[in-house]
Amino acid sequence: MEMLSTCIIPPTSRHTHTVIFLHGRGDTAGNFMPSFQEWRDSESRSLPDLFPSVQWVFPQSELRSAARFPAARMSQWFDTWNIAKLHEREELQIEGLRESVTSIRVLVNKEAKRLGGQWENVVLAGLSQGGATAAHTMLSVTRGLGGLMVFSGRMPFPGRTLADTRLVLDLADVPEEDSAVRATPVLVQHCVDDPLSRIKNGREVRDSLSSFGAQVEWREYPTGGHWFHSPDGIQDATRWLRAHVFKENQG
Repeated sequence: MEMLSTCIIPPTSRHTHTVIFLHGRGDTAGNFMPSFQEWRDSESRSLPDLFPSVQWVFPQSELRSAARFPAARMSQWFDTWNIAKLHEREELQIEGLRESVTSIRVLVNKEAKRLGGQWENVVLAGLSQGGATAAHTMLSVTRGLGGLMVFSGRMPFPGRTLADTRLVLDLADVPEEDSAVRATPVLVQHCVDDPLSRIKNGREVRDSLSSFGAQVEWREYPTGGHWFHSPDGIQDATRWLRAHVFKENQG
């Protein structure tokens, strides 16, 4: 399979970890990367500032046809019929999501190999539809990752068991057991006033992944819209990364 194009923020010290961060529907890696860097904590520090040993990789989704608007092709990980009613014609999501998850798994393997086979030093992350894609990718990998972070996201094909959720995409080389899911810590953040991906979608991500055996940390914020919350969201993400990915003693 052809490798996805990427934008990269390289580490500024010895490379120890990689975060693969997926943009939202209608966005691009080239636009999302600088926007992500504007997410700041109370001391005006970005995540690349706070974690200099991380390589931040921003893959670019394919241009895909939108079934509801046949003349349009847009940057999206998979098609969606109605973002206000995400369960409506949900079968439209399958083809694109299968292709995207397959491509992201290749990228995960590449980054793990770059780190000497340390899968536990690779983190998946995503905003909105990118978060949905990252979540399904985590469910299909054969080894536990360093973590999964989902922001303003949702869970495609909710209400199923882990086995049935995996069966929807019917990918090759997907484990039958749940050890990789249980070994991958998860952070889910969502703003209550999000007008595009409602707060119930974020709670559905939390509940679905928890039911599959993942250890999920949930954070919701009263304001922030369809985006990252500042400064509390970045400070919560920083603390979570230090505790679960970098395994720092939090005292």
